[in-house]
Amino acid sequence: MPRKLRLEFPDACYHVINRGNYRRDLFAPKGAAESFETCLFEACARFGWRLHAFVIMRNHFHLALETPAPNLSDGMQWLQGTWARRFNRFRGETGRPFQGRYKALHVEPGHALAQVAHYIHLNPVRARVVPAARVAEFRWSSLWWWSQPKRPAGLVADTVLAECGGLRDTRAGWRRYVDYLGVLAEEDARRRDEKFGRLSRGWAVGTKEFKADLQRKLAPGADLAGRIALLGGGPDAHRQWREEAWEEQLVATAKRLRVDLAALPARKSAPAKVRLAAAMKAGTAVSNGWLAARLGMGQPASVSQFVRRWRLATAPLSQVKP
Repeated sequence: MPRKLRLEFPDACYHVINRGNYRRDLFAPKGAAESFETCLFEACARFGWRLHAFVIMRNHFHLALETPAPNLSDGMQWLQGTWARRFNRFRGETGRPFQGRYKALHVEPGHALAQVAHYIHLNPVRARVVPAARVAEFRWSSLWWWSQPKRPAGLVADTVLAECGGLRDTRAGWRRYVDYLGVLAEEDARRRDEKFGRLSRGWAVGTKEFKADLQRKLAPGADLAGRIALLGGGPDAHRQWREEAWEEQLVATAKRLRVDLAALPARKSAPAKVRLAAAMKAGTAVSNGWLAARLGMGQPASVSQFVRRWRLATAPLSQVKP
């Protein structure tokens, strides 16, 4: 069967879910959850995502994501692929760790998005990993980060706090939020399961008006220009949009690094080219193919090799892993 069309447009919100292949305890091994969390924060930085909530359980993960740019598919491909390669390399394994394509439900901004965040934060309680009163102590959750003095840049709490009566981003505010989660967890089990079940099933979470608007935009008879814009421009237009954005970012990066793009050396692995490629890969979702063609670095695979060697050569000895 063909894959379902996945809408991507600026400022879209999603509830993203995926599980380990054959429901295996994917994140139970030592270091697995930590490395996925690291990849998640890297993805937020690279793709400009706003992460409203996340939880990493033994065999699955949940994300409440907002994508200022229409790049959910690109970002999820990078996130899952990068973590899988690191995970397999670390454990000396091969194969596909995830059960398949991730599930992404459209979520209406505001109240519905906050409800999804509550659902995500209560996952460890429903799984009986921790009691509701100690849910903030569960390590692999966005809720744990709110009590930390330094948080990842992409992790945002504005919607969650605003939709809980305008709580403040303080220790007292987060204690009140945990108390609120405790009330949700103590609701009648049947009513609670019915309410929360809707947040992870179907294709969209929100009001009837929100869903109807998405359906109109998906309808075969919808305005073509509107559909193209909703889908991020379609394959060709989307590619052009991304490449124009990468060119702008490359020009800004070259200016910051004091590299003359018009006078790059011919050598494929010239330091100026590799520095530019490393900076672009660290801060954007740029593809190796585009970098290879734009900077004259040979084959796409060569870009990763050149950047990796450069990072190893310039990293402090304490950061170089055997």
